Amino acid sequence: MRDEVAIITGAAHGIGRHFAGEMVDRGYRLVLADIDAEALDHRFEADDRVRPVKLDVRDREGWRSLLDRVIEDWGRIDYLFNNAGVIRPGFAHETELESVDHMTDVNVKGTMYGTLLASRVMVGQGFGHIVNVASLTGVAPVAGNSVYSGSKFAVRGFSLAVAHELAGTGVHVTVVCPDLVDTRMLDLQLDYEAAALSFSGPRPLTVEEVSRALFRAMDKRPMEITLPLDRGLLCKIGNLAPRAATVLTNTLTKKGLKTMRRLKRERSQAVS
Repeated sequence: MRDEVAIITGAAHGIGRHFAGEMVDRGYRLVLADIDAEALDHRFEADDRVRPVKLDVRDREGWRSLLDRVIEDWGRIDYLFNNAGVIRPGFAHETELESVDHMTDVNVKGTMYGTLLASRVMVGQGFGHIVNVASLTGVAPVAGNSVYSGSKFAVRGFSLAVAHELAGTGVHVTVVCPDLVDTRMLDLQLDYEAAALSFSGPRPLTVEEVSRALFRAMDKRPMEITLPLDRGLLCKIGNLAPRAATVLTNTLTKKGLKTMRRLKRERSQAVS
């Protein structure tokens, strides 16, 4: 059993669910938050060390209430993992304005609310670590997911800025930027050819790989982790000459489409 207290958002599905399970196994005191309370309760049993909590990360008062309760009950917050996120793929000219609100409110505002409020507690106590999950689409722009990419650029830029602001306070901030991960968000994109560029990597990452990166963030406390490292470096190099980088777009899109078709076949065969 450990004394450290961690809050994990988006804990009911995907990356958050797997990582939360590993944190349970390691004996942390945990607040596992998600808007999908039913799925959260189905996966995690509440006890004196694990507390599944319904939270809409867009709700500022919900954040305040959650953090106040953690401090009242356990007196500290060692880690905040802002993992909750949503995606609605599509080209900008085909995207509904409501989708802009949805992705911005959850991905950006939700992360900012949690970071701002938790950082006040952490600065006051003199220690803490905030880990925000962004994406490689927040390192290099991805056509076909322009709004999502913009939201993750915001998360990454915000996280790095706060990391600099809190330097010397005992509070650390890390932004983790994974490539496409094999979760429900991947499945959601399979029916949208506009999202082909997101599938242009060698293969989708597993939730286990991202979970290992999150534990590495806890151990090393870097400002940023890109996953995989080589794709992250390629994204950053591409940003040096955005116009030149568009030369590769058609090739990578074709590669992504092939991957999408293969994954759809594999999932169809698995169901049958």
